[in-house]
Amino acid sequence: MHYAVLGTGIVGRTVAARLADLGHDVVIGTRDPAATAARDEYADWQAAQPQVRLAAFPEAAREGETLVNATGGQVSIAALTEADAAHLDGKVLIDIANPLDFSQGFPPSLDPVNADSLGELIQRTFPRLRVVKTLNTMNCRIMVDPARVAGEHHVFLSGEDADAKKAVRELLHSFGWAERSILDLGGIETARGTEMLLPVWLRLMGALGHTDFNFHIQGA
Repeated sequence: MHYAVLGTGIVGRTVAARLADLGHDVVIGTRDPAATAARDEYADWQAAQPQVRLAAFPEAAREGETLVNATGGQVSIAALTEADAAHLDGKVLIDIANPLDFSQGFPPSLDPVNADSLGELIQRTFPRLRVVKTLNTMNCRIMVDPARVAGEHHVFLSGEDADAKKAVRELLHSFGWAERSILDLGGIETARGTEMLLPVWLRLMGALGHTDFNFHIQGA
């Protein structure tokens, strides 16, 4: 499978590396490839992942059969717009971003929130994308290696397209998520709930002092 991971931060790099390790063809997208390649943290990661190609958003989106949105939630629409709708139409977009707004400092607020979500906003803005919201309620290392957390814990799915959800579910299995650990919440509007878990997650991180935890739904 050809994957395009949009976003070169720690989340995008972690997901891209795992996809490559699983044998997929992976391109990682950024606004300015030259500037990204010049960053020490990216250059060090790229040296360890030579099979992952770096490209501008439009090229990455054109090459990817399935897309992963790992951009910052406040710039996701701009990044996807730059990627060009012609390169998005009909493709599955796995949206793992959260609309964290740091404009007032830390902890961040959410925008949009309550009556809307980033997942819905992406689906409305790009109606021919098949958006599936998932993996946004945990640290990126757990996204690709759920065994980091002992015992039962869960990942959520939100989206309108049944075939897209099936494809994403299969990818989650390849990451190590058991079928019983995947909870389909329904349509893309249910992304409001998973995104609104982030304020709770941030406070848990502060209380626990680490990020190796996740949500377990008793009785699921």
